[in-house]
Amino acid sequence: MIVEWGLGSLADACVQAGVASPLLVASPRWDSLELSVQPVASWSEVPSDRISEAVAAAEDADGVLAVGGGSAIDLGKAISAGTALPLVSVPTTYAGAEWTSYFGVRDPHRRMRGGGGGAHPTAIVYEPGLTLELPPETTVGTAMNALAHCAEALYVQGHNPAADEHALAGASLVSEWLPRVVSAPRDLEARTELLRGACHGGAALAGSMLALAHAMAQAIGGRYGLPHGTLNGICLPPVLRFNSAFMPDAVARFGEAVGAAGDPAGRVETLSALAGPTRLAELGVPEGDLPRLAADAAQRGGNLANPKPASPQEIERLLREVF
Repeated sequence: MIVEWGLGSLADACVQAGVASPLLVASPRWDSLELSVQPVASWSEVPSDRISEAVAAAEDADGVLAVGGGSAIDLGKAISAGTALPLVSVPTTYAGAEWTSYFGVRDPHRRMRGGGGGAHPTAIVYEPGLTLELPPETTVGTAMNALAHCAEALYVQGHNPAADEHALAGASLVSEWLPRVVSAPRDLEARTELLRGACHGGAALAGSMLALAHAMAQAIGGRYGLPHGTLNGICLPPVLRFNSAFMPDAVARFGEAVGAAGDPAGRVETLSALAGPTRLAELGVPEGDLPRLAADAAQRGGNLANPKPASPQEIERLLREVF
């Protein structure tokens, strides 16, 4: 993966990726953003389930340039998969979607409509200045997604030393700098270090993949159109406690990285509570749907890759802990 820092390096990153005339995927929020690469066309409905039309919009492009959060980058990945074009991402949150080839497709109401793989993520350009206007809830939610990537990389069945290194570095940075960003949102140094943590989390994700907390967050978010990162912040603590029985050393290493060796789940709860909901009920999830959500999560790849795949009954119990 080509990784550059600073929006001024976008043109160089595109040259390295072989992209001269991209399709720009970005919501209208970024209409005034000055880019050093001239797009040949643009797509502004983000998120979108009109994938075939978005793919057609890239007819004259030699690449895809996605600017925005996870929804924009996932849409860019869907277009990349449908066209076999390289993807250059400029992430504006801490979600980490820029590192992987798989994606989810959501409609404009943010409800899941499918997904897939086969995208060609080729380059990433990180610009901390683009995160300065993020509201607290989005900041914390997407940072919790990054932190979940770090935790899961340490104990998922595909864990490995290279991904572990990124996971530990990312967990440490997110835990240290997220409270500072919340207290001083326009502190560029704090935003930069938090974004570095998310970068490490994305690299850990790409080298290892997802586990149970993500499976639960995906099942809930896809059904109700709820923010994925916030759900990861809610779901990760009970899963850490669950997994401590099967991978105690990995959970302990995560705890040391976040500065809470004795209670890593508690540290995640503290960070999640910096902004936004911390219980499923606060998000409007119906209690009666918990068994169905648990059954859905149990079948997902993240649960199957968990150190011990959880049964629907076990997942329902975890969901009730955070309801």
